[in-house]
Amino acid sequence: MNLQGKVAIVTGGTSGIGLATVLELARQGANLVLNYHAHPEAAERIEARVRELGGGVVKVQADVSKLGDLERLVSGAVEAFGRVDILVNNAGVETRTSVLDTTEEQYEEVMAINLKSAFFGTQLAARQMIRQGGGGRIINISSVHEDWPMPGNTAYCLSKGGMRMLTRTAGVELAPHGILVVGVGPGAVATPINRATMNDEAQLKKLDAAIPLGRVAEPEEIARLVAFLAGEGASYLTATTVFADGGIMQGSVGL
Repeated sequence: MNLQGKVAIVTGGTSGIGLATVLELARQGANLVLNYHAHPEAAERIEARVRELGGGVVKVQADVSKLGDLERLVSGAVEAFGRVDILVNNAGVETRTSVLDTTEEQYEEVMAINLKSAFFGTQLAARQMIRQGGGGRIINISSVHEDWPMPGNTAYCLSKGGMRMLTRTAGVELAPHGILVVGVGPGAVATPINRATMNDEAQLKKLDAAIPLGRVAEPEEIARLVAFLAGEGASYLTATTVFADGGIMQGSVGL
């Protein structure tokens, strides 16, 4: 795998899967556009780590729920490196609320950060890829919950279901331009979004028991899949989701 000289934008790149992806793409030779919303000091530390790995990097503060900020991410990549080859739509939040108790504000926040950002990020990156020629890769960090219900987390599931169809439809629309659009559907991953479960020994034991591989994933395992999808080994994959869930979607208690 070699992404030498490729230019990658990773949204939500300062923690969890996003951070692991930034570092893995840098290891593979890519130049990074590091998106952060708050905590510029964390972004500076990550910038230094990317440089240690030999990658070029530029930090861009952006609220990905806002179109103007997404435009700044793409323009920042072009200004720094001249092009965009890879977009990883990773930014995401959840409220852990049901259809009965989700507020309008919670719904709008989840949809704006998870789905709106991926839609318009895809649009803006694809337009740039078409202008520069040579195709590109758009990788949407979705979830097993784009297909698998999670009662008590309805807005999140809805946003990931939308990402599923964004991946499929945009993948078909952009194929003539050589732009591949693929989703990654992680199962349980040891990231800040799952901190409450990770810190509860009983809940973690219950979760591990539900996963055929017997453990949650590390962010680096998802990042390595993203890097593969960005490379030549995945040159015939588009308009689909690759699930990395330790088998949890296929688990069964038997009869």
